Amino acid sequence: MIDWLRLAESLISSPWLYAVLAAVSFLDSFLPLIPSEPVVIVAGVYAATGQTDILLVIAATTLGAFLGDMVPYAVGRLFGAKVLRRLPPGTKRRAAHDWFTRELEARGGFILVTTRFIPVGRYIATLSTGLVDFPLGKYMMFVGFATASWSAYTAFTGYLGGVVFQENTLLGMAVGIGLAFVVTGVIEAVRHVRRRRSENAPVETVTD
Repeated sequence: MIDWLRLAESLISSPWLYAVLAAVSFLDSFLPLIPSEPVVIVAGVYAATGQTDILLVIAATTLGAFLGDMVPYAVGRLFGAKVLRRLPPGTKRRAAHDWFTRELEARGGFILVTTRFIPVGRYIATLSTGLVDFPLGKYMMFVGFATASWSAYTAFTGYLGGVVFQENTLLGMAVGIGLAFVVTGVIEAVRHVRRRRSENAPVETVTD
Protein backbone atom coordinates (compact mmCIF):
# COMPACT_ATOMS: atom_id res chain seq x y z
CA MET A 1 0.00 0.00 0.00
CA ILE A 2 1.29 3.47 -0.89
CA ASP A 3 2.50 5.63 2.00
CA TRP A 4 0.99 8.85 0.68
CA LEU A 5 2.40 11.03 3.45
CA ARG A 6 5.96 9.85 2.91
CA LEU A 7 5.54 10.12 -0.85
CA ALA A 8 4.35 13.74 -0.53
CA GLU A 9 7.24 14.66 1.76
CA SER A 10 9.74 13.14 -0.67
CA LEU A 11 8.33 15.30 -3.48
CA ILE A 12 7.93 18.56 -1.55
CA SER A 13 10.25 20.47 -3.88
CA SER A 14 9.02 18.72 -7.04
CA PRO A 15 6.17 19.71 -9.36
CA TRP A 16 5.03 16.08 -9.06
CA LEU A 17 3.81 16.92 -5.56
CA TYR A 18 0.70 18.56 -7.06
CA ALA A 19 -0.08 15.40 -9.05
CA VAL A 20 0.16 13.42 -5.80
CA LEU A 21 -2.20 15.88 -4.08
CA ALA A 22 -4.72 15.57 -6.91
CA ALA A 23 -4.45 11.76 -6.85
CA VAL A 24 -4.81 11.35 -3.09
CA SER A 25 -7.76 13.77 -2.97
CA PHE A 26 -9.41 11.96 -5.86
CA LEU A 27 -9.08 8.54 -4.23
CA ASP A 28 -10.11 9.76 -0.79
CA SER A 29 -13.47 10.84 -2.22
CA PHE A 30 -14.60 7.21 -2.42
CA LEU A 31 -11.94 5.11 -0.62
CA PRO A 32 -12.12 5.72 3.15
CA LEU A 33 -8.65 4.32 3.87
CA ILE A 34 -6.85 6.97 1.80
CA PRO A 35 -5.62 9.77 4.15
CA SER A 36 -5.92 12.94 2.09
CA GLU A 37 -6.19 15.49 4.92
CA PRO A 38 -2.74 14.82 6.49
CA VAL A 39 -1.11 14.93 3.05
CA VAL A 40 -2.71 18.27 2.15
CA ILE A 41 -1.86 19.68 5.60
CA VAL A 42 1.79 18.70 5.14
CA ALA A 43 1.84 20.49 1.78
CA GLY A 44 0.32 23.54 3.49
CA VAL A 45 2.95 23.46 6.24
CA TYR A 46 5.75 23.51 3.68
CA ALA A 47 4.02 26.35 1.83
CA ALA A 48 4.77 28.53 4.89
CA THR A 49 8.49 27.98 4.22
CA GLY A 50 8.16 28.66 0.49
CA GLN A 51 8.85 25.07 -0.59
CA THR A 52 5.36 24.65 -2.04
CA ASP A 53 2.87 27.08 -3.61
CA ILE A 54 -0.24 27.35 -1.44
CA LEU A 55 -2.47 28.29 -4.39
CA LEU A 56 -1.30 25.30 -6.43
CA VAL A 57 -1.81 23.06 -3.39
CA ILE A 58 -5.42 24.25 -3.14
CA ALA A 59 -6.02 24.02 -6.90
CA ALA A 60 -4.64 20.47 -7.21
CA THR A 61 -6.53 19.29 -4.14
CA THR A 62 -9.79 20.87 -5.31
CA LEU A 63 -9.50 19.30 -8.76
CA GLY A 64 -8.82 15.84 -7.38
CA ALA A 65 -11.59 16.03 -4.78
CA PHE A 66 -14.12 17.34 -7.30
CA LEU A 67 -13.42 14.58 -9.81
CA GLY A 68 -13.41 12.04 -6.99
CA ASP A 69 -16.84 13.14 -5.75
CA MET A 70 -18.21 12.46 -9.21
CA VAL A 71 -17.42 8.74 -8.85
CA PRO A 72 -19.85 7.82 -6.03
CA TYR A 73 -22.47 10.09 -7.58
CA ALA A 74 -22.13 8.26 -10.90
CA VAL A 75 -22.32 4.89 -9.13
CA GLY A 76 -25.46 6.04 -7.33
CA ARG A 77 -27.07 7.18 -10.58
CA LEU A 78 -26.15 3.88 -12.22
CA PHE A 79 -27.78 1.73 -9.55
CA GLY A 80 -30.46 4.17 -8.37
CA ALA A 81 -33.30 2.69 -10.38
CA LYS A 82 -32.43 -0.86 -9.27
CA VAL A 83 -32.30 0.23 -5.62
CA LEU A 84 -35.63 2.05 -5.92
CA ARG A 85 -37.31 -1.08 -7.29
CA ARG A 86 -36.25 -2.88 -4.10
CA LEU A 87 -37.89 -0.25 -1.91
CA PRO A 88 -41.65 -0.90 -2.10
CA PRO A 89 -43.91 2.05 -1.22
CA GLY A 90 -45.02 1.95 2.39
CA THR A 91 -41.84 0.37 3.77
CA LYS A 92 -39.50 2.07 6.23
CA ARG A 93 -36.62 1.94 3.79
CA ARG A 94 -38.71 3.62 1.09
CA ALA A 95 -39.79 6.26 3.62
CA ALA A 96 -36.12 6.91 4.47
CA HIS A 97 -35.28 7.19 0.77
CA ASP A 98 -38.13 9.64 0.16
CA TRP A 99 -37.18 11.66 3.24
CA PHE A 100 -33.58 12.02 2.06
CA THR A 101 -34.78 13.06 -1.38
CA ARG A 102 -36.88 15.83 0.17
CA GLU A 103 -33.97 16.90 2.38
CA LEU A 104 -31.69 17.22 -0.64
CA GLU A 105 -34.27 19.24 -2.53
CA ALA A 106 -34.65 21.58 0.45
CA ARG A 107 -31.03 21.89 1.63
CA GLY A 108 -28.82 19.93 -0.74
CA GLY A 109 -26.09 22.56 -0.71
CA PHE A 110 -25.82 22.55 3.07
CA ILE A 111 -25.65 18.74 3.21
CA LEU A 112 -22.99 18.41 0.52
CA VAL A 113 -20.81 21.22 1.86
CA THR A 114 -20.86 20.18 5.53
CA THR A 115 -20.43 16.45 4.90
CA ARG A 116 -17.35 17.16 2.73
CA PHE A 117 -15.53 17.96 5.99
CA ILE A 118 -16.53 14.63 7.57
CA PRO A 119 -14.66 11.63 6.07
CA VAL A 120 -17.43 9.04 6.42
CA GLY A 121 -20.19 11.59 5.85
CA ARG A 122 -18.85 12.64 2.46
CA TYR A 123 -19.02 9.11 1.06
CA ILE A 124 -22.58 8.55 2.25
CA ALA A 125 -23.81 11.93 1.00
CA THR A 126 -22.29 11.75 -2.48
CA LEU A 127 -23.41 8.18 -3.09
CA SER A 128 -26.90 8.85 -1.74
CA THR A 129 -27.19 11.96 -3.88
CA GLY A 130 -26.71 9.83 -6.95
CA LEU A 131 -29.13 7.18 -5.71
CA VAL A 132 -31.97 9.71 -5.38
CA ASP A 133 -31.24 11.14 -8.85
CA PHE A 134 -30.22 14.61 -7.63
CA PRO A 135 -29.80 16.97 -10.66
CA LEU A 136 -26.25 16.80 -12.05
CA GLY A 137 -25.94 20.56 -12.59
CA LYS A 138 -26.85 21.40 -9.00
CA TYR A 139 -24.64 18.59 -7.73
CA MET A 140 -21.61 19.88 -9.61
CA MET A 141 -22.21 23.43 -8.38
CA PHE A 142 -22.51 22.40 -4.73
CA VAL A 143 -19.64 19.92 -4.89
CA GLY A 144 -17.45 22.49 -6.62
CA PHE A 145 -17.98 24.91 -3.76
CA ALA A 146 -17.64 22.16 -1.14
CA THR A 147 -14.36 20.80 -2.49
CA ALA A 148 -12.85 24.28 -2.95
CA SER A 149 -13.81 25.22 0.63
CA TRP A 150 -12.49 21.95 2.02
CA SER A 151 -9.23 22.24 0.08
CA ALA A 152 -8.61 25.83 1.14
CA TYR A 153 -9.45 25.08 4.77
CA THR A 154 -7.20 22.00 4.89
CA ALA A 155 -4.25 23.64 3.14
CA PHE A 156 -4.45 26.85 5.17
CA THR A 157 -4.71 24.83 8.39
CA GLY A 158 -1.31 23.39 7.56
CA TYR A 159 -0.04 26.78 6.42
CA LEU A 160 -1.04 28.34 9.74
CA GLY A 161 0.79 25.62 11.64
CA GLY A 162 3.84 26.17 9.45
CA VAL A 163 3.82 29.93 10.01
CA VAL A 164 3.52 29.64 13.78
CA PHE A 165 6.09 26.87 14.09
CA GLN A 166 8.53 27.59 11.26
CA GLU A 167 11.46 26.23 13.28
CA ASN A 168 9.70 22.94 14.01
CA THR A 169 8.05 21.41 10.97
CA LEU A 170 6.85 18.30 12.82
CA LEU A 171 5.14 20.43 15.46
CA GLY A 172 3.55 22.52 12.71
CA MET A 173 2.15 19.36 11.12
CA ALA A 174 0.83 18.14 14.47
CA VAL A 175 -0.87 21.47 15.16
CA GLY A 176 -2.36 21.59 11.66
CA ILE A 177 -3.79 18.08 11.93
CA GLY A 178 -5.08 18.85 15.44
CA LEU A 179 -6.89 21.96 14.19
CA ALA A 180 -8.45 19.93 11.39
CA PHE A 181 -9.81 17.39 13.88
CA VAL A 182 -11.20 20.15 16.12
CA VAL A 183 -13.01 21.94 13.29
CA THR A 184 -14.36 18.64 11.93
CA GLY A 185 -15.66 17.79 15.40
CA VAL A 186 -17.38 21.17 15.70
CA ILE A 187 -19.05 20.75 12.30
CA GLU A 188 -20.31 17.27 13.24
CA ALA A 189 -21.60 18.58 16.59
CA VAL A 190 -23.51 21.38 14.86
CA ARG A 191 -25.03 18.88 12.41
CA HIS A 192 -26.04 16.63 15.29
CA VAL A 193 -27.76 19.50 17.13
CA ARG A 194 -29.58 20.60 13.97
CA ARG A 195 -30.75 17.04 13.32
CA ARG A 196 -32.01 16.61 16.90
CA ARG A 197 -33.90 19.91 16.74
CA SER A 198 -35.46 18.89 13.43
CA GLU A 199 -36.53 15.52 14.86
CA ASN A 200 -37.97 17.11 18.00
CA ALA A 201 -39.78 19.93 16.21
CA PRO A 202 -43.56 19.77 16.74
CA VAL A 203 -45.56 18.63 13.75
CA GLU A 204 -48.36 20.98 12.80
CA THR A 205 -51.69 19.38 12.08
CA VAL A 206 -54.22 20.79 9.72
CA THR A 207 -57.86 20.64 10.76
CA ASP A 208 -60.91 21.26 8.65
